[in-house]
Amino acid sequence: MVSLTIDGRKVEAMEGSTLLDVAHQQCIYIPTLCHNDALASYGACRLCMVEIAKGGRSKLVASCLYLVEEGLEVITNSERVLNSRKLVVELLLARCPEVKLIQDLARQLGITKTSYKKGNNQCILCGMCVRSCQEVVGVSALGFVGRGSERTVGTPYLEASDVCIGCGSCAYICPTGVITMEDVDDTRIIRMNDVSSTWETKLKLKQCAVCGNYFVPEAQVAYIIKWLELPTDTFDACPNCR
Repeated sequence: MVSLTIDGRKVEAMEGSTLLDVAHQQCIYIPTLCHNDALASYGACRLCMVEIAKGGRSKLVASCLYLVEEGLEVITNSERVLNSRKLVVELLLARCPEVKLIQDLARQLGITKTSYKKGNNQCILCGMCVRSCQEVVGVSALGFVGRGSERTVGTPYLEASDVCIGCGSCAYICPTGVITMEDVDDTRIIRMNDVSSTWETKLKLKQCAVCGNYFVPEAQVAYIIKWLELPTDTFDACPNCR
């Protein structure tokens, strides 16, 4: 175990834990936009910055990446920390002024307007869709495209993906809802329609052998059967008819 101090509170933490994990375990609020317990720490949004003191010096670090250390002093709401968060949110408010998630964060921090040029994006580039597709699903149908202000999320060449299995993990984990998924008749449609990135992937749904309803993408069934080495007729019936 490691002993450290967070906002003046002495806590014990498992070695190898991140500051963000320990803070959340202690019900200490640290905002974040790119963190999910199912994914590896990424540090993209920089909203989880905290101030640490060590050896008489202090600095800002991303709490989702920084590991606990014996005797470390952590402050989650210092002036430096709040100024850093305000800058991040103000930039995001300029990029995505109509996204409710960003509007709520701006309100919490007392930000009423942004001094930067406004855009009209909905994607905040948190990368959770890309990472869930790679780390959880293991398909890598999505990736980052471009650099700098032109960076966006998309399928290769922003065309229909030939490796997507239609699981919808990207739509489920997207914090702003810019990636959507819907089933229309015998087709599942996953799409992103943002200012800087527009793409759509359609996949054929499997029909239940009992009731005739369409319930899951054929590509997803084939992927799971191959991955788990299941009998080929495992998903011939929908959950309601099994």
